[in-house]
Amino acid sequence: MFTGIVEELGEIVAIERGTDSAVLTVRGPLVTSDATAGASIAVNGVCLTVVEHDGQTFSVDVMAETLNRSSLGSLRAGSEVNLERAMAASARFGGHIVQGHVDGTAHILARLPGENWEVVQLTLPPEVSRYVVEKGSITVDGISLTVSAITDDTFSVSLIPTTLDRTTLGHKAVGDPVNLEVDVIAKYVERLLTHSGTNGEPTR
Repeated sequence: MFTGIVEELGEIVAIERGTDSAVLTVRGPLVTSDATAGASIAVNGVCLTVVEHDGQTFSVDVMAETLNRSSLGSLRAGSEVNLERAMAASARFGGHIVQGHVDGTAHILARLPGENWEVVQLTLPPEVSRYVVEKGSITVDGISLTVSAITDDTFSVSLIPTTLDRTTLGHKAVGDPVNLEVDVIAKYVERLLTHSGTNGEPTR
């Protein structure tokens, strides 16, 4: 589990593409410092398993489904990525519950600079729109953010200078794809309501 607080801005060192998978080698000295084989690291919000590592880089296997259902398929050598290690049980919960399971992808529609912040407007895919609410939490490329505005097919987030400086959203351009993960609590609530009987008891 993750919290959506990006620890490090990493870089894709190499991509080895197969017929239905790829191996990504990522430079990230901080998240690699205590990595072990089998450890989980979120790369742009996608939970991946460390296969190999050294003091500076780590490698992960990425299956075709992940490449197709996330923005990882558009990465290339030199691309910057947001990195976060799995949350330690003793750590502070700085963001919100993030699983590292991408629910959909969006594209940046506009960037609106302010004096000390920037508003970024993104597309809102139909398959996730029912889980997104104003002032609610959403994960964009692994970053825990608050929805500042929403329409039927768009949503906006407001980025503070720290987010602009320390994550990929600081330099993403209009049209660039991003990964979305909605608040898992909303999905659990929907599941409970959908599978409840008229008396409020779960159906069997």
